[in-house]
Amino acid sequence: MLVAMHTLAMCRSVAARQLPRALTGSRALRTLCVAAPLPGRRPAQPPQPRGLSSGRALPQAAAVEAPTASSTAAASSKGPANGAPTFQEAISRLQEYWAGVGCALWLPHNTEVGAGTMNPATFLRVLGPEPWNVAYAEPSIRPDDSRYGDNPNRVQRHTQFQVILKPDPGNPQELYLGSLEALGIDTRAHDIRFVEDNWESPVLGAWGLGWEVWLDGMEVTQFTYFQQAGGKVLEVPSVEITYGLERILMSLQGAKHFKDIQYAPGVTYGEMFLQNEYEMSVYNLDEADVEGQRKRFELYDEEARRMLAKRLPVPAYDHLLKLSHTFNLLDARGAVGVTERANCFATMRSLAREVTGLWLARREEQGYPLGVVPPLADPPAKKPAAEVDVPATFVLEIGSEELPPDDVVAALEQLKDRVPALLDRLRLGHGGVTVEGTPRRLAVVVHELDARQSNSAERVRGPNAKVAYDGAGAPTPALLGFCKKNKVTVEDCFAEADAKGVEYVWAEVKQVGRPAAEVLTEELPGLVGSLSFKKSMRWRPDAAYSRPMRWLLALHGETVLPFTYAGLQAGDSTRLLRNADAPEQRVASADAYQSVLQQGRISLGLEPRKQQIWKDVTAAAEGAGGVVPDSTRGDLLEEVANLVESPTVVLGTFDPAFLALPREVLVMVMRKHQRYFPVYKHQSDELLPFFVTVANGAVDLPTVQAGNEAVLRARFEDAQFFYQNDLTTPLREARPRLAGTMFQKDLGSLLDKSARVEALVPSLAAAAGLEGAVAVAAQAAHLCKADLATSMVTEMTALAGTMGRHYALKEGLPADVAEAIFESVLPRNAGDVLPSTPAGLLVSVADKLDSLVGLFAAKCAPTATADPYGLRRSAVGMLQALIAADAQLDLAAAVDAASAVQPIEVSAESRAAVLEFIERRLEQLLADGGVQIEAVRAALRERGRNAALASRTAREIADEMRAGEAGRLYQVMAAMARPVRLTRGKQIDAAWTVDAARFEQEEERALYTAYQQAAAQIAPGMSVPAFLAATEPLITPLDAFFDKVFVMCEDEAVRQNRLALLRDLAALPAGILDLAELPGF
Repeated sequence: MLVAMHTLAMCRSVAARQLPRALTGSRALRTLCVAAPLPGRRPAQPPQPRGLSSGRALPQAAAVEAPTASSTAAASSKGPANGAPTFQEAISRLQEYWAGVGCALWLPHNTEVGAGTMNPATFLRVLGPEPWNVAYAEPSIRPDDSRYGDNPNRVQRHTQFQVILKPDPGNPQELYLGSLEALGIDTRAHDIRFVEDNWESPVLGAWGLGWEVWLDGMEVTQFTYFQQAGGKVLEVPSVEITYGLERILMSLQGAKHFKDIQYAPGVTYGEMFLQNEYEMSVYNLDEADVEGQRKRFELYDEEARRMLAKRLPVPAYDHLLKLSHTFNLLDARGAVGVTERANCFATMRSLAREVTGLWLARREEQGYPLGVVPPLADPPAKKPAAEVDVPATFVLEIGSEELPPDDVVAALEQLKDRVPALLDRLRLGHGGVTVEGTPRRLAVVVHELDARQSNSAERVRGPNAKVAYDGAGAPTPALLGFCKKNKVTVEDCFAEADAKGVEYVWAEVKQVGRPAAEVLTEELPGLVGSLSFKKSMRWRPDAAYSRPMRWLLALHGETVLPFTYAGLQAGDSTRLLRNADAPEQRVASADAYQSVLQQGRISLGLEPRKQQIWKDVTAAAEGAGGVVPDSTRGDLLEEVANLVESPTVVLGTFDPAFLALPREVLVMVMRKHQRYFPVYKHQSDELLPFFVTVANGAVDLPTVQAGNEAVLRARFEDAQFFYQNDLTTPLREARPRLAGTMFQKDLGSLLDKSARVEALVPSLAAAAGLEGAVAVAAQAAHLCKADLATSMVTEMTALAGTMGRHYALKEGLPADVAEAIFESVLPRNAGDVLPSTPAGLLVSVADKLDSLVGLFAAKCAPTATADPYGLRRSAVGMLQALIAADAQLDLAAAVDAASAVQPIEVSAESRAAVLEFIERRLEQLLADGGVQIEAVRAALRERGRNAALASRTAREIADEMRAGEAGRLYQVMAAMARPVRLTRGKQIDAAWTVDAARFEQEEERALYTAYQQAAAQIAPGMSVPAFLAATEPLITPLDAFFDKVFVMCEDEAVRQNRLALLRDLAALPAGILDLAELPGF
C-alpha cells in the first residue's frame, strides 16, 4: 500500500484512510492514504536539486517546463560514497540471489500496474495447483502519489522487486534475510523486525496475512502469505515478498532525496527520471481529462468482458489493469465520489472474479503445464524413546514466525485455560502450570508433572440383561463384545436395574495409568490445533494458525515427546534470535529450557519483559532530561513488548526545528506509525527532540539509532512538506475543494454536506435551548470539513478536526471557533473525549444527524452485515455527546430539522426509521454502560426521544430497583398495576371526565383527592425520585379503593366515572417511565 519511499502515514486500517483504492487494496509499499489533488498548485518549473522547500508555495504553472540535465548533476558521482550498491546493481544482486535459490527471472508487465502484485506473474499465477517461483522488478504507478518530484520521499512511479514462492519453502524468512545480506545489509548489526500487516483487497477478492519488514524502523518490504485471490481460496498458499527499492537504496546510500539515489555509476535517479516524474505529475494531477478517462473506463470494461466471452483470460486481465489505472487517474484528479467509487469497485471486483475463474479453467484444460505441487508428507509417527520414572518438569514450545501482538495475548489466555483442563482430564498430577510467550514462541511449563496417569475405576453399563445371556444363561455375542471392548471377563460382569427398573449388565472397569509421555504424545496435537485467532492462515493445506509454525519442542524431563502437527515433529531444539551465533539450540532437559533462552538473551515472560522495557525507556528519557508519561504504559507498551523478545532500548534524537510542527502530528508519527515513545519535558505537555525505540536483540546501537533517526526525519520532512503547503491556503479557501469529493450521489459533495450542517445548527440550537452558542457554532460549521481538503489530513485522516483547530488558530480565528471545529469530529472512537463546549456540541450533533437522516433517505441505511458509512458509530457518538452535555434535545424535532435541509425528500417512513435506529443505539449504549436492561426500556418507552433525559431516567430507575420489593418503586408499581390492568383493553372514551358529584363512596373521593394532589406535582422532565415522591401517597387510597369499591357496577354513569378515574391514574407515569417494562409489574 505504501509507495516505495512513502515515509509518512503508515496507517494500515481502512478506518485510518479517508478513501480506499482500486486493485491495490492496502498493500505496503504501494500507497498509504489517498493523497488529495492539489489543483492550481503544481510547480512553475521542475524542482531543482535542493533540500525541502521552506514554506514555499507551489504556484500554478502557465506551461510545463522540463527539468534540465544539470538540475540533478550536483549529486552525480562515480557511485555511492559508502560502498552501497547503485540502484541497478541492487536489482542485479536480487536477481542473482533469487535465481540462485531456484526462482525464474520474470519481466515487468507491459501496462501500468499499481503494484508488483498486479503483474499476472503474481495475481494469476498464485492460483491453482502449479508450482511457481519467480522474481522480477516492477515499475509501479500510483497517480495520486504525484508530487512533481518535489517531495523527497514520494513519487508516482516507483520500483518494486517482487518474489513469489509457491509452495512455501519452509524457510522463506531466512531466505529473505539472505537477500538482504546480498544487498550488503549486515543483518547482525541492524534491527530487522517482522511487524504485523494483514492485507485485504475487497476489490480483488484477495487477502493474505504477513508483515511489514522493518529495517531500523523503516518499512522496506511487504511479506505476505496469500490466502485468496479473485475470490478463490488458494489451493497452494503462496509467499509474496515485495521490496521497496527506492526506499532501501535511499537508506543504504544515505540519500535524503529520491533524486540523489545513485542509479548507476555517474548517474543519479533524478537525472534518469526527474523529468518523467514532473511531467507525469502534471498529467496525473492537473491535465488528465476526466471525461475522457471515464470513457476509457467504460471501454476497458467492455473490452475485458468481450475477451472473457472469447475465453481469453490474459487480454481480459490486461484490460482490467488498464481499467484500474484509469480509476486511479480519476481518483488522483479528485473526480471519484463515494457512490461512484463503490460502483467502480463492484465492476473491478466482478471482472477479477471472472478472469481468475477463466484462468483456472484454461490451465486445467491444458493439463497444468507446470505440473502440480505434490501432497506434503508428514514425519513418521514415533513413540517416546523412554519413560519418565519420577515427576519432572514438562515443557511445550510452539515456535512460529512472528505472531501479531494481539494473537500472542489471545493464545496465552487460551493455553492458561486449556492446559490445566487437559491435565485434569488425563489424570496427570502436577505442581502448577506457567504459560509465557514472545512473538516467536508460546511456552507451557508444567512443574513436577507426574510420570504416569493415576489409576481409575469406573462402572460401565453394558447391554440389556435380556440380550446379554441366552436361554441357557450363556453369554451372547453382545456380552462378549462388551467384555472385549472394556478388557473385562464375563465373571467381572453383574446385572443391575437402572432408575427405570430396566436390568442391564455392568462391569467395574479399571484403567491402569499410562506413562505421561505416551499419553501426552497422543494428546498434544489436539491442544496445539485447538488454538484459534481472529484471523488464521494456511501455509500448508492441513493446518491453520496465526502465522506459520516452524518448530515444536516437547520435553518431559529429558524425554522427547515426538508428537507431530502441521508437518512438524516435536524435538528437543529451540530457536534463538536470528542473528545469534547459533540460531538453533538443543535443550538437554525441560529444566534447562528457560536458562537456554536466557543465555540467548530472550525474555520469555510478558510481564517481566514489559517491566524491563518500561524501566529502560524511562531511564533513557531521564538521561535526555525528559520523561515518558505514564499514559504510554497502556496500549503502546503492550504492543512493543509483544513485538520483541529480546528488548534493547535505543534513545534517538531529531532536529529541534521539527518541534515547530503541531505536537499532535509529531506524536502520531512517533507513536502510531513508528511505535516510538515520545519524550516530554518534566511536568509539561511540550515535547523534547528525543524519542525512545525498542530494538530486538544485540544490535549495533549507533547503526540502529542512526537508522531510526533517518526514518523519523523523513517522516517529519513529509509532515513539514504537507504542513507548509497547507499554511499557504486558509481554511476558507481550502473549503471549496470539498466540492470535488462526493459524499453520496443523491446528497452531493462534502461541500454540500458542510453547507447543510451550517444550515442545521440554528434549528438544533433553538430545540436544545443553546441559542447563545449559535454565532460561534455557525462559524465553526462553515469550516468544520475544510481540513479534509488539506494535505496533512489527507495523509493522516485521524488528525481531522485536530488540524482544523490548529489551522484556524494560525489564521487568527477566535479560540472558541477553533475549539468547536475540533469538537465537531468528536467522539472519533470508543472512549474518545466528547465535545465540551455548546458550540462544539451543536456542530458535532448537526454533522452526525445530517449523515443519519440523509443516508437513510438515500437508502444507505446499515444492514445486519454492513455499515459502510459508519452510521452506528455516528449515532452512538451523537448520543454520547448529548448525554455528557445533558443537552435537552428532542430527537424527533431534530430529525425533522435535518430532513428539511436535505436535497432529497425524507419520507415519514425514513424519519421514523432514523428515530428507531437511534433509539436502539441508545438502548445498547445504556445497557453496555451497566444499566439494567429493564430500567433502560422503561425509560426509553417514555423518554427515548431525549437522550440525556432518557439516560438519567434509566439510571434513576436502576437505582430505585436496587432497593428491591421493599423500596418505594416496587410499592408504587404494585399499587399502579391494578388500575393499569383493570383499564387495559377496556373501551374508555377519551371524552369521559371525572365528575366528583358521581362518587358514591368515601374511598372514591379520597382516591380522587390524592390523584389531584399527585397530578399537580408531576411535570415534564421530572426525575424518577420526584415522581415516586409524588405518587407514593396514592398507595393507601388505591388499596382502599380496590378493597371497598366495585368498579364495574351496573350504573353506567358511575361505572364510566370510576373507569375515567382509573384511566387518569394509570396515565400518571406517562412521559416519565413505563412501569409495564419492569419485572413484577
